[in-house]
Amino acid sequence: MFHKILFPVNRSHEARQAIDVVVDIVKRYSAQLVVMSAVSDLNSTAETDSAQELLQEICNHLSKAGISAETKIGEGKPELAICDMADELEVDLIIIGSQGMVSTKDHPEGSTSQKVINLSPCPVLVVP
Repeated sequence: MFHKILFPVNRSHEARQAIDVVVDIVKRYSAQLVVMSAVSDLNSTAETDSAQELLQEICNHLSKAGISAETKIGEGKPELAICDMADELEVDLIIIGSQGMVSTKDHPEGSTSQKVINLSPCPVLVVP
């Protein structure tokens, strides 16, 4: 059912909490996993280095659970970078951590996970 899964990550607590769900689903479906992070500018060495470091941390954690993953860095607004990557890689599922409650006063457009749900070319599993 799920052959290729995209797991977008950032440094949030919710993204790290989603790792256990990702491991379970990847193992259950023997799926290929792509872990990605989004940066606003690929030409920014600081941003790109930070994203690479994060991806390495996540992959090390996944490796301990017996999961290998490809890594990618997307550019632009996170929700657009995630959905563009999902479309480009033809993934079957996006697993994303929620960002908890988002104040509509401070963020009338909603959280990244809400935006991904609305824009995604495939099913999205949001892990609280």
